[in-house]
Amino acid sequence: MRRRQSRRKFLRQIALGAAAASASALGLASCSSKRGEREQGRPLYTFDLTYTLKLNRDNPKDLRKIHDHSHFVSSLQGLVNREQPRLYTFLMGPESATQDMTWLRALPSGTPTLDHFWLRFLQQEDKWLANRRQESLPDLNALLETFRNEIQGLVVYDEKIPATSNVASTVAGAENLLCARYDPDPDSLHQWLTRSSKGPGLPVKVWLINPDGSSLFTGQGTIPDSKTPSSGSAKCDAYLWAKEKYLDTGRSNAKNMGYYLDAYWLQKPQGYIPDHKLSNHDYFIAQRGFFFDLSPWGDEAPNDDPHQPIGTDLKTMQAILRSAWEQTGGEAMIHIGGFPPVERKYTKQQGGKHEGVPTEWHFAEIYSCFNAYMDADIGSIADIANASIYQHYPLAAQYAQKPPTIADLKRRGYVTEEGKVAPKFYAAAYVGDYDSTGWIYQRIPDMWGDPARGSVPLGWAFNPNLSDRFAPGLVYARRKSSSNDSFVAGDSGAGYVNPMNLVEPRKWSGLPSGLEVWTRHCQKYYKLWDISVTGFIIDGYAAHTSGKVEEAYTTFSPNGLGLQYGESWGVYNGTPYIKVEESIQYHNPEESARLLLRLVKKKRPDFLYFRTILMTPSEHRKMFDLVKSSPKGKDVEFVDPYTLFLLIKQHTGK
Repeated sequence: MRRRQSRRKFLRQIALGAAAASASALGLASCSSKRGEREQGRPLYTFDLTYTLKLNRDNPKDLRKIHDHSHFVSSLQGLVNREQPRLYTFLMGPESATQDMTWLRALPSGTPTLDHFWLRFLQQEDKWLANRRQESLPDLNALLETFRNEIQGLVVYDEKIPATSNVASTVAGAENLLCARYDPDPDSLHQWLTRSSKGPGLPVKVWLINPDGSSLFTGQGTIPDSKTPSSGSAKCDAYLWAKEKYLDTGRSNAKNMGYYLDAYWLQKPQGYIPDHKLSNHDYFIAQRGFFFDLSPWGDEAPNDDPHQPIGTDLKTMQAILRSAWEQTGGEAMIHIGGFPPVERKYTKQQGGKHEGVPTEWHFAEIYSCFNAYMDADIGSIADIANASIYQHYPLAAQYAQKPPTIADLKRRGYVTEEGKVAPKFYAAAYVGDYDSTGWIYQRIPDMWGDPARGSVPLGWAFNPNLSDRFAPGLVYARRKSSSNDSFVAGDSGAGYVNPMNLVEPRKWSGLPSGLEVWTRHCQKYYKLWDISVTGFIIDGYAAHTSGKVEEAYTTFSPNGLGLQYGESWGVYNGTPYIKVEESIQYHNPEESARLLLRLVKKKRPDFLYFRTILMTPSEHRKMFDLVKSSPKGKDVEFVDPYTLFLLIKQHTGK
């Protein structure tokens, strides 16, 4: 089986040979300020967390300060932003950039961080937050003074059992508490919060460690506060404790789960600092979500818990997902934000048996069997701040597109007056991989500011479900789109799933079919964003999309399906389809053009749908120009995906 290359590997390479595009100043048409009138007069508090980017990770105290302050503020955001936008943080800025994140250094003047960029849009152009008086809070003490009446206390976790940091976020959302790592050091955040004469004196409401500093979870005997025998793993016992206390009882929201790196980051803090992913927690805490970080592999012990009985992580994950399915009654899709933390765990590079892509695919095949989908926050551009703010963005009833008609294709010379498709080679780009809210958050500013955007047809593969966490980004892209910018659903639709694992037999769960639930889920988002093409259905280790699954897709994606496997192109039940060509995705324009020309055959008309990942409009344009300048590419026509699929349908006569 040919596998996709590692997106993680690509993220380390994208800076090579490519300069970052300059992000232009915002120029959107203003929306009505009436949407913000109900918030008028109420301050929007801001807090600058960029000081954590400047701390020295080689210093143990600084390292823990980065983690502690980030987790504490994220949990506070989740609670105070639960009902309305109140606390906005600044974090994602040039100071956090590594060599493969040079676009962060190209932000417009006056926007020192990405968070400033998006707040500026919401205040000055979109007007949603235009009527909110902005008030900066200078330190944690000011934060606590401002929101003290809404803080019930703390949940304190155990660094020695890193999983308890994720459990703390689960508890914080369910019980309205703030997260703090246990630390007896007088200079620590924990001591300042609880015991310092200069601190706020917050009570500890939930201990995930014994008050004397010994571990509560030991992997022996029975799980604390339970009659359940220990799993043999302190890590898994912590998650099973949380499952019994919060997920099984309905105190956590089973429809929102965070699959994020736990406090193991403190042992491997390499990379850029926000990669601890703690800024992503606020949304899921606001949603009372459930957090976990477990290996999907059942044939080896994970590197972060090497002495557990083999397969314990996997069994614990299955138990958590089954509980979530039971809480929904099997009638709702389960949103999982995050991605296997392959930079630090669960792969051959970390001492295991498996590579990164197989780890991704294996995780996908498991959760798909439980009616779950992934919002795939992976790598150095997966971090997003302030999603607990953006969740309140007021969306319109629909964001319409204008797909091409046969009359349009005739005017462009692609279809003759007799209805025949002109004998040319038609190629369209699937511009991905935007199946992660973090990727949208971080890359839209430079992609949309690229001077070549609008000069060539591009099919932007934005998963529509990303509007749950970051609707402003999708709205921004739509408002500033050109006639050459079209929008299709990205990986698998309204979320990353393996569709064939939505139907029986479901190996990892044994549950009944979730296909109808998935269909309703996609219909909702496709209607909102006026999408009728699914750009790329990922099968991974599941069976190839066919039969009743493919029929279901034709109901909400009637204008086209991009398939991972199967025939080159054709029409099924009135819906055109084509196999997505993946060989081009990670290369520079010159290499991409060379590879594309190798795919140009003598047959006419013929069709090609190829995938690129994080290529800028300028890079696409250069690739297209190189192809067109070649004798072999003289009759290649680059079109948008909607045009490509309509041409396929017209040519087949179906």
